[in-house]
Amino acid sequence: MHRNRSLAARPNQTQPGLKARLLALVLLALALGGCADTRYYWQSVSGHVALMQAARPVSDWLADPQAPPLLKERLALTQRIRDFAVSELALPDNASYRRYADLQRSAVVWNVVAAPEFSLTLKTWCFPVAGCVGYRGYFREADARELAQQLQAQGLEVSVYGVPAYSTLGWMNWAGGDPLLNTFVSLPEGELARLMFHELSHQVLYVADDTMFNESFATAVEQLGGARWLALRASDRARTDYADFDARRRQLRALALATRERLQVIYRGPAESTADREQLARDKQAAMADFRARYTALKAAWGGYAGYDPWVARANNASFGAQAAYDELVPGFEALFERQGRDWRAFYDAVRHLADRPAPERRRILTTTTQ
Repeated sequence: MHRNRSLAARPNQTQPGLKARLLALVLLALALGGCADTRYYWQSVSGHVALMQAARPVSDWLADPQAPPLLKERLALTQRIRDFAVSELALPDNASYRRYADLQRSAVVWNVVAAPEFSLTLKTWCFPVAGCVGYRGYFREADARELAQQLQAQGLEVSVYGVPAYSTLGWMNWAGGDPLLNTFVSLPEGELARLMFHELSHQVLYVADDTMFNESFATAVEQLGGARWLALRASDRARTDYADFDARRRQLRALALATRERLQVIYRGPAESTADREQLARDKQAAMADFRARYTALKAAWGGYAGYDPWVARANNASFGAQAAYDELVPGFEALFERQGRDWRAFYDAVRHLADRPAPERRRILTTTTQ
């Protein structure tokens, strides 16, 4: 969707006291962070404050005679998806995704992920509310690139990627909730539904210090919920378009999984001597070359579809590690959903009980139930 500066520049309509409470949140974040993190916390909270202040109720956009017709059409679709999330998927019924903001940029934040030369284990950063996670997000791409350079200088492999949406875990519903954004409302219908379901699922459950558990759960909800939306609400054209897109994505993810498994075997080898490390580097290079060759074959089968070219070209330990966080435990969550009779509330309760267990036990249960 083309960005409309005249609409984005309209006066903000914030509820009374909102700015004061958001400022208090900024000060709290700064107090919780150490001196070295002051700049990071400031950009994080002030960036979110700007996002919240730019948002207007969807009803205002729909009633605005100057709003582009295509934007109105997409916003109306988001509200049908939002209602479906509550009625059919038992996702939270709150203020999130009832407002819209045009940020005048292609991503809401840019994430930085990093991993060692011979490992897929992501570097983690710890925060007061979210706990320790395997990424660090910035509202300015330049800031993300600056951190990436610092990490690369430390010998880490790094990936920087734009993110269309993120969740505040329900903490900001008092201030209007997570808004719809120009960074994702123009997505194809099936993708739009999946993204909204994914982010809303983080408000159902979030476990500190376990990125893979959280993201795999959300991915399972988005896949299961997205399939239900397409089956019950989408047009035949939307279903056909999505089927083609999803088939390509599944093939790429299968290739990425096979490559991750190959790299994990390689990285188990000894790295005690220079000769060991040189052998690891050769084996790694061969695995990556094979990955790209197999991708080229996939691309040919897709008729030359090039949407994944940038990701494949930059693929490294960091990007494979990040992908694993979203995929690794999904089959286990899907199996748990089936065991709960495909009942959403029972599924969420079962996931909450699972979240009460120690992290190694959670992972063991989710990885053994599908074998």
